[in-house]
Amino acid sequence: MKRNSLTVRAGLALAAIALPAVLTGCGNSTSASSNGDVKTLSVLDYYTNEPDKTVIGDALNQCAQKAGVTIDRQTITGASLIQKVLQQASSKTLPDVLMLDNPDLQQIASTGALAPLSDFKIPTDGFADGVLQAGTYNGKVYGLAPTVNTIALFYNKDLLAKAGVQPPTTWDELKAAAAKLTSGGQYGIAFDANATYEGSWQFLPFMWSNGGDEKNIATPQTAEALQLWTDLVKSGSASSGVLNWKQADVKDQFVAGKAAMMVNGPWQIPPLDKVQGLNYGIVQLPVKTAGQTEVAPLGGETWTVPQTGNKAKQAKAAEIVSCMNTDQTQLSLAKQRNTVPSKTTLAAQFSAENPKLAVFTNLIKSARARTGELGADWPKAATKIYTAIQTALTGKASPSDALQQAQNGQ
Repeated sequence: MKRNSLTVRAGLALAAIALPAVLTGCGNSTSASSNGDVKTLSVLDYYTNEPDKTVIGDALNQCAQKAGVTIDRQTITGASLIQKVLQQASSKTLPDVLMLDNPDLQQIASTGALAPLSDFKIPTDGFADGVLQAGTYNGKVYGLAPTVNTIALFYNKDLLAKAGVQPPTTWDELKAAAAKLTSGGQYGIAFDANATYEGSWQFLPFMWSNGGDEKNIATPQTAEALQLWTDLVKSGSASSGVLNWKQADVKDQFVAGKAAMMVNGPWQIPPLDKVQGLNYGIVQLPVKTAGQTEVAPLGGETWTVPQTGNKAKQAKAAEIVSCMNTDQTQLSLAKQRNTVPSKTTLAAQFSAENPKLAVFTNLIKSARARTGELGADWPKAATKIYTAIQTALTGKASPSDALQQAQNGQ
């Protein structure tokens, strides 16, 4: 879940619920009786920022060349994508190939707007369990992510060494380290707690690793995780700015030396490596007590075949989706985008060749899909989570009360 993939989409999930339950047969201008003479395929994605826009575009064009077609590509912001897809589904103008952030797939699949990949015999073997789980709705795989990501703890080696601090592994160590690293204009840690799905995403490892669950966030386990974040802000070890920061802002704080540690993802590695003199390391996020296993959230975008009603174009679109998930494409995209291949054997190979991504590769082996338990209802839970975070971190209620209020929709 990176960059545009976590831009605000609050409220759009409600629009999906309002759609008819079945939208199969909706499509573009060509009928299902097409003779198969397909020349062009339309593609919609949210890779508006460079270098991702070009990297993904090149991959799509290479796959299109193999399929004997050209690509008519439209890119829009992540905040606009789901709204546009829902409108296209209603007006029968869906693109031939559609990219979706993985937690959005199930709500779109639930409308009938996507075709199961099994209809086109696209292979799904070898993918990490979380990847398949994220692309599955009602037992059928509707989308595959070529590469995936998650989040970990970045730390400034020089600042920690100067303070005599080791990278923390437990929550108590995290609070102690952050306090010791806070001085003057420098905070111990930075994270993203803003009122979007991005804030929920960054909180999930703390909640999940402590036994919290999105089916009911008003539990002692989740309250303990939220208390940790509240304590960090209240003590001054983390800036109150976390309430508004995006992950890019968190990175900027880290680069500027205003945060000794940060919660962030592997897509930040390229800009960090460009900073002269920045000596950083990456470890897993701390857990409450030693011995607990970190449960990381799975990020990444899936490629799907919409139900356009044009069978010939759908077949060609399936070739593109399949090509985007070949071993060669996965490795190429992972290298260029600092993400991890979705196939487990490729991930192991890639990790050995790219040691800075080893922590993320290890986490992805057991990373959880956000829609794994609630399916299309995940956005409702994500909204509850970031609402509770905002309430607790602004001191309007205790963590337990904030979670209870959010769970009850208050």
